[in-house]
Amino acid sequence: MSTHMSHLNGLISAPFTPMHPDGTINFSKIPDVVNLLIDNKVKGMFVCGSTGEGPSLTTEERKQLAAAFVKAANKRLLVFVHVGHNSITEARQLAAHAQEIGADYISATPSTYFKVDSIDLLVACLQEIAKGAPALPLYYYNIPALTGISLDMVKLLEKAGEAIPSFAGIKYTAPLIHDYQACVNFSNNKYDILYGTDEMLLGALATGAKGFIGSTYNFIAPLYNALMEEFKRGNLKEAQRLQYISVEMVRVIVKYGGLRAQKAMMKLIGCDCGNVRFPLNPFKEHEYRLLEADLKSIGFFDWVCKPKAASVVS
Repeated sequence: MSTHMSHLNGLISAPFTPMHPDGTINFSKIPDVVNLLIDNKVKGMFVCGSTGEGPSLTTEERKQLAAAFVKAANKRLLVFVHVGHNSITEARQLAAHAQEIGADYISATPSTYFKVDSIDLLVACLQEIAKGAPALPLYYYNIPALTGISLDMVKLLEKAGEAIPSFAGIKYTAPLIHDYQACVNFSNNKYDILYGTDEMLLGALATGAKGFIGSTYNFIAPLYNALMEEFKRGNLKEAQRLQYISVEMVRVIVKYGGLRAQKAMMKLIGCDCGNVRFPLNPFKEHEYRLLEADLKSIGFFDWVCKPKAASVVS
């Protein structure tokens, strides 16, 4: 199976899961989210991952959400469905469902409660998950900051490719540029290594990155598209300036608590996806004004993805 022959290029956004005030999923908002990404030249979506609060959703909700995103995308965007779960059996079922609904790719983390402690065990777990969707390319989701699993990714590439016919690469969300570069160059660029630390996109570009998966592409994709264009033209100074805006933005996001702040930013740009679900700490009313002022001070609103008027009033 030649799943790893063609590499993905450009931005793949990890969309937020729109929620009602009571924490239930607001499915009616999903077409707005998808249209916003299309308008802002994003190539694909990574649904039910960290940004989509996938681990906080039930298996049934994850299936419904993935189906809703695939339907709204209607082949206009590539769709990754993250199927990682503490239960490998559930993960395999989610993979099967992703294949059934017409997703383009699956991605998985193994159990993060009982942690995988070796490459061989990781490969065995991914092998089991892949059985659910043999026709879909599988990406391992490497995000040590959230999973607590930090293994040698080059060794994973050595072993997974042989053991799993559908293995296509890694969603690499860690700030280790040297390790990332080793993965990109492994076996003559055999695998697709998608970079996931938005505030280091320029560093990854410099090592040969082509595809990127991230959360900040939901609201500021035009900045990153401009950054990639300037890099391509050899205008390094301008690319550095644009990346620094991203760095400052991420500092603001961290100041307000990460994912909860990013969902609040969607509201500020006119595409309200509601609040976060427990165990994350819901954004408070008074914080919106403070967040908006901090974002204005770094020029964030000069670059944001702007929803079309019809999208906001619907």
